[in-house]
Amino acid sequence: MRYIEPHGHMVSRTTDDYQAMVTAGCRAVCEPAFWAGYDRGSVSGFRDYYRQLTEYEPARSAKFLLPHYSWIALNPKEAEDLALARDVLAIIPEFLEKPNVLGIGEIGLNRNTRNEIKVFEDHVDIAVKHNQLILVHTPHLEDKLKGTTLILDILRANSQVNPGRVIIDHVEEHTIRRVLDLGFWAGITLYPDSKSSPPRAVDMLELCGNEQIWLNSACDWGVSDPLAVPKTALEMRRRGHTDDFVDAVLYRNPVRFLSQSPKFSINDAA
Repeated sequence: MRYIEPHGHMVSRTTDDYQAMVTAGCRAVCEPAFWAGYDRGSVSGFRDYYRQLTEYEPARSAKFLLPHYSWIALNPKEAEDLALARDVLAIIPEFLEKPNVLGIGEIGLNRNTRNEIKVFEDHVDIAVKHNQLILVHTPHLEDKLKGTTLILDILRANSQVNPGRVIIDHVEEHTIRRVLDLGFWAGITLYPDSKSSPPRAVDMLELCGNEQIWLNSACDWGVSDPLAVPKTALEMRRRGHTDDFVDAVLYRNPVRFLSQSPKFSINDAA
């Protein structure tokens, strides 16, 4: 089996996780910028983190022969300080030139506040200006439907945004169909507490089909599983889905989306 991990926060994982992922068939891992568990207090703190994503972590992954790609952004949890956010967004373009950076992400909303919306809109403007792919975080639990609706409205209001170059991540049963109907890609996140489980993920695939959908673990420093994606393949097979169906969701779909960035390449013969 082969698969892509399109959303994993590897800076918070051990080298054993890299080895396990490669052993399970992972062909590439993509790491969006995220919240560190605390609010960073300076532009220099963000700069150091972006260097970690674009310099150190790819080198660590390479020791296990696993290509590592990154996304650059300021997480919505850190969007309330507009002055700091403005200064951080000003340094993002320099990192978009790095060879492993695929686009802007993960951006979006957390509590659906005005400041979060402003910073989200500014991120989208940067992505459009620099012709970047976009990876969007949708809020957790009770804020998800409202936040997803706001996000879709903002993206659709920008005539320069191509839905086919945007992945709306952390979709659930009550948001996935609208995301797909509007032409965006949908990411189903396999995370134990606040997102989806393998049975729920496969339910969504059976209801909505397997076009323009990927699975990811969003593994981080919380209770999460870097092998959640290949483990979900077992649930698909239990239900009688073919190897071709599994390969489309776990591998070909993320490759198709990510290959819209000229920086993404993968050795299919590996």
